Amino acid sequence: MIHNLKYRQQTGTGLFLGRKMGKCLLYAEHYRDIDLIIPVPLHPRKMRARGYNQSQFLAEGIAEILGVQINNKTLIRKKATQSQTKKDRYTRFQNLQHTFNVVDKNAVLGKHILLVDDVVTTGATLESCAAELQKYGLKKLSIAAAAYVS
Repeated sequence: MIHNLKYRQQTGTGLFLGRKMGKCLLYAEHYRDIDLIIPVPLHPRKMRARGYNQSQFLAEGIAEILGVQINNKTLIRKKATQSQTKKDRYTRFQNLQHTFNVVDKNAVLGKHILLVDDVVTTGATLESCAAELQKYGLKKLSIAAAAYVS
């Protein structure tokens, strides 16, 4: 399903998975009181090539269930990176140094943010996003991903 969402333009799969994730999050105490959902951004070049951000569709499904607003403008991917799929943890982490930027600090200040990604492998992408977001006075940062690959 993730492969179809990411590489075969089956965006409805993202909405479906996001709704399932949202239903699970409704009953998870750690995910209570989320103020804002932020999907992990794609670089504009990758966005143009793919035509959509798969994490955005997951976030939309979650938002529909939780009744929380999505913000896909505050966290941007300012550096294009190579595909992470065949890299080890250290190389992934190095590849993502200084990749993300918060452009609206007030949007995250004092908020409980839910950061949404499609797949967690080493966690380097989420770690890089989280490090950038946490510079700006979040109340709490939670993460959700549709899949984990070890």
